[in-house]
Amino acid sequence: MADTQTLHTGMAGDKAPLLEVEGLKTYFRTSRGILKAVDGISFTIDAGKTLGIVGESGSGKSVTVRSIMNLLPPAVTINAGGSVLHKGQSIRSLGKAQAKHFWGVEMAMVFQDPMTSLNPVMRIGRQISAGLRFHLGLSRREARQRSLELLDVVGVPEAERRLDEYPHQLSGGMRQRVTIAIALACQPGLLIADEPTTALDVTVQKQILDLLGHLQEEQGMGMILITHDLGVVAGRTEEVAVMYAGRIVEFADTQTLFADMRHPYTEALFESIPKIEHPSHTRLRAIAGRPPDLVDTPGHCAFAARCRYAQPRCLEEAPQLRHSDDPGHSFACYFPVGTPEGEEALAVNIARGATSAGLLLGDHDAKVAG
Repeated sequence: MADTQTLHTGMAGDKAPLLEVEGLKTYFRTSRGILKAVDGISFTIDAGKTLGIVGESGSGKSVTVRSIMNLLPPAVTINAGGSVLHKGQSIRSLGKAQAKHFWGVEMAMVFQDPMTSLNPVMRIGRQISAGLRFHLGLSRREARQRSLELLDVVGVPEAERRLDEYPHQLSGGMRQRVTIAIALACQPGLLIADEPTTALDVTVQKQILDLLGHLQEEQGMGMILITHDLGVVAGRTEEVAVMYAGRIVEFADTQTLFADMRHPYTEALFESIPKIEHPSHTRLRAIAGRPPDLVDTPGHCAFAARCRYAQPRCLEEAPQLRHSDDPGHSFACYFPVGTPEGEEALAVNIARGATSAGLLLGDHDAKVAG
């Protein structure tokens, strides 16, 4: 099965999905050659559903959603293929007049760093009201009143005073709430949240994620939640796509992924998460090595050099996404976690102390295998 198969979020129906991404490829021109940042991503999302996209920094998560939003620099970006459909209509074929009232109204984005997404020399009230006046035609007074209501909705205290303040006068959590208010001002049908809690402390992270979930439920939005942390998507998404080196390597509903993961990279991400049952000061298991060079991509499995299960076949050809027994669960691996072939591959590697790609294995690997 081709690795550009469509992976579906939500319930199938007669209506076109809210968002359908098919075979998306986004490359960049660099001084060293063409960098394949996104290399054949496919998925769909229905209204009211949430897709989590997880992976390390550099896996292609942000480039994927910025490609969808047309937010990449055209001078160095190559749209190498694929389509992006919103309710069955191609986003890339939108005319200038259509596009003018599409972004922010049908689809909006919350960025990970509010200090770079907010204008530092413009008052908060003006930044929120600008979209309201442009898209909805509200008067200055109406837009200010609606901005005040939005700040109340997202939990900004003393909202009226905050309207006349600048971003630097707010805390990080308050700034992120403002960016959410701006994104939701025109009640978009799809919200993309690109690592919205990265720079925030744990308590504020939960508040922001709870807020997004509450507002999504109220407005019936579809949502894409981008994060490097699998713990964040637990209980907050219906399905999860795990990305590595510009591709989706595993896709499943959230419960299945947490209980029955198949790709070694997914397993490695889980093992790097602190767990309550572990004793204090337990050392986290880091993923060995580093992601591959996307300018000089390997012709075989991109994760092979870091994988405890790697066998000679992994160094010969790249695996394609294939279904498990559950048709909604797909993974790209020849020796999947939790299967007889995977267990045998790991046992062989542990016995000889190294994988076919040269990764050395230690005592911890034997304990995990046991």
